Amino acid sequence: MTETSKPEPAPRPPPAPRPPHILASTDLLRGAREVGIRHGEELYRLRLTAAGKLILTK
Repeated sequence: MTETSKPEPAPRPPPAPRPPHILASTDLLRGAREVGIRHGEELYRLRLTAAGKLILTK
């Protein structure tokens, strides 16, 4: 009998990306309209506008 070659298995798809860690803006602001966020040596401001939008500035 002749040996038959087996087909190569299909490559596995890459793992699904993990969802980002989600924080509520109310948890960040804790009732304030503005908070500071330190990122490395930089300081950023996260501000809640009167229209309910968030603005992040350096």
